[in-house]
Amino acid sequence: MVSALRSQRGAAFQVLAAVGGESFDIAISVPIVLEYEAALLAQRVPGITERDVRTALDHLCEVGSEQEVFFLWRPTLRDPDDDMVLELAVAAGCVAVVTYNVRDFRGTERFGIEVWTPVDLLRKVGLLS
Repeated sequence: MVSALRSQRGAAFQVLAAVGGESFDIAISVPIVLEYEAALLAQRVPGITERDVRTALDHLCEVGSEQEVFFLWRPTLRDPDDDMVLELAVAAGCVAVVTYNVRDFRGTERFGIEVWTPVDLLRKVGLLS
């Protein structure tokens, strides 16, 4: 999300722009949305207003599939916030987590979850050759 909001030229922005289309689906949860909101507002990205952040998150909430998470395996990954993403991916039956933070998601394969960069996702769904 941070990368997508920082630059409209990058793959992360292309992924964000494609959310809600027919190329792929996303899973969301209340804790994830709250975490994104807190992180994005705390970062104070130049040129990105609080309204921009809330508009982007509202869009994700509108088009994403909300998933409740009833289990915790923490700690599994190095960062507890990343564990929250993994738990959501497993609960929602996702194929992959999309992140630039690939290294910190080592271990997701034991849950059947792949880790893709935004470029990987765009290539896999045919939005980038």
